[in-house]
Amino acid sequence: MLKQSRVLALLVFGSGAFLCQSSSAQDFTFQVTSAQSWTDTGLDLQSGDTLQITQGSVTTSSTDPACGKKTTGEAPAQAGDLPLPSAPQGVLIARLHAQGAVPLQVDTGTDLHIEESSHLFLGLNLASRPACGTNVTVKVHKIAAGSTGTTASGSSTSQQTRGQQLKSQLSNAAQVFMSGQFGSSKPESNSASPTSNAVSSGTSSGTESATAAPVLMVSDKPLESDLRKGLDSLPRRVNDQFQNLGDMVNFVIIGSQKDVQAALDAATWHVADTNNEKAVLAAVEATYEKKDYLQMPMSTLYLFGRKQDFGYEMAEPIAMVASRHHFRIWKAPFTWKDQEVWVGAGTHDVGFAKDKRNGSVTHKIDPSVDGERDNIGSSLQKANRAKTMSYYLPPNPVQDAKNATGDGYNSDGRLLVIFLQ
Repeated sequence: MLKQSRVLALLVFGSGAFLCQSSSAQDFTFQVTSAQSWTDTGLDLQSGDTLQITQGSVTTSSTDPACGKKTTGEAPAQAGDLPLPSAPQGVLIARLHAQGAVPLQVDTGTDLHIEESSHLFLGLNLASRPACGTNVTVKVHKIAAGSTGTTASGSSTSQQTRGQQLKSQLSNAAQVFMSGQFGSSKPESNSASPTSNAVSSGTSSGTESATAAPVLMVSDKPLESDLRKGLDSLPRRVNDQFQNLGDMVNFVIIGSQKDVQAALDAATWHVADTNNEKAVLAAVEATYEKKDYLQMPMSTLYLFGRKQDFGYEMAEPIAMVASRHHFRIWKAPFTWKDQEVWVGAGTHDVGFAKDKRNGSVTHKIDPSVDGERDNIGSSLQKANRAKTMSYYLPPNPVQDAKNATGDGYNSDGRLLVIFLQ
């Protein structure tokens, strides 16, 4: 653990050699459909980001002429039933968190100025899902915090350079690291004030929830009995090298190793480095190639009496030192319909804390571990690699427990079973 602390300190406090280049502006195109309440764009947003949103073409999913009627701008029949009662029926709306968020009306050319960490969802202001589907093409131009650019309204964004931005990120990561190292009681940076807003715009704002839960398309069809039998036999929790029980098993992926790796790659998950020395070399190599280092080492945990087959993680550059989405997977000792079954335990690192086993530094997890379970499913869904997904509640589910380092967590106890395309 001491070696890991030194590597973390090197990455956090190290020289400018680790300040890698990254794009400051990105363009995205999404298809927003009336078939679901909200479309998860997959865009994680940080304080200072600016979004320029433009609505494009509107199409229908039926050849029935009646389905071609444009809904945008129509007066709501029952305004109280709409997600945003103050806006016309059918207009494009946005939300900055999955739950507890006040929607915003998004007119074409809207600039959204993000004031706290959030996540973008888009939808149509409809009270119910219409029989005739509507699809709206939406373009989003994201200008990262601290970069130079011009918004749709003509105003200039901050002139802060990439180097200054990374310096700020390193400083924030250093504060989190030192807080964990010395047991500071300083509030975590990701904790939202009850009165804080995630976005400011010319249309609307509201109090947001601090946690964004992905929207999953989950089947309600029961799993086949032989698969349920296999899932019932799975251990409920992983353990460390000292046999301390830890993270819960919270998802399963069904598919060959080749398909699993290809799917996770498409969903922008990165294979974690396996040791600290390799991590330093990889970070240096990434620097010389002007890339971001996204493969922070992951500790070894055990299931089925062996260490994880693979560890995957996802995070922003530099911020990965303190915060990352990650999981470990093991190949199960059984197959289903001649397909391999991969068993996973996923958690979201949100900072550093003291390891209660030995007093050293370790990552602190978000105690609501169902969020990371669903984030994994959402990432595969957005990459179009999940054929179907189902929730399954096994016998003796884990709902309140502690991980191997002593941090508590909670869950509804369900497994997310993901069938790959």
